[in-house]
Amino acid sequence: MRYNGGSFVMRVSRRLLATALVATAAFALAACGPDNSSDQGAGSGSSTATAAPTGAAPTAAPAGTGKPAPTGKPAPSGTSAASGEPEGFCTHEPLPAGQKWIYPVKGTSATALVYKETKDVCGVDDVGFDPVGADKTAPFAPTAKGHLSSVLAAPKDVNLTDLVKHVNECIATPHNEKGSYPCSAGDYKVAIDASGKVTELWERAHS
Repeated sequence: MRYNGGSFVMRVSRRLLATALVATAAFALAACGPDNSSDQGAGSGSSTATAAPTGAAPTAAPAGTGKPAPTGKPAPSGTSAASGEPEGFCTHEPLPAGQKWIYPVKGTSATALVYKETKDVCGVDDVGFDPVGADKTAPFAPTAKGHLSSVLAAPKDVNLTDLVKHVNECIATPHNEKGSYPCSAGDYKVAIDASGKVTELWERAHS
């Protein structure tokens, strides 16, 4: 075998270079592999990073129930009809001493008022009055005056003579519109003094 020093040295150098390159590549792969995996895990949008927090209260009702999500407000209260209470206006306001609501009846004259007491009844727009009991009589004071009211005419203050005329016209023909003054529904507020005499009478207008 012939020895060629230059060729032998060249072959050894090439082998060493190849070995060094392989080792370098292997080291690079070993070093970069875990780092790349770590980077991908942090920036991949995994379920751990984006999952909703557990235990959160739902903001909408379950699908398919047709019920709105709870608002935390109390349910509306029932109506008066649902609770059994009467609806509308059922009690008149308190009146001054000596005054009351009455219903004039036949027999009223220039000297005396004949009437029935009344009881409150419920009305939609205002309290109503129904006549009750036996007829009562109260004499008119000589200075008694009346106050007539109707939805068809302006209020009118009258003396005793015209007051009695109007009352009797409306007793004979309720809701008459062609008499001395349009009739209302027959409700009057009366003032009776300490001696028991009628001093004033107010007609109540009705629609």
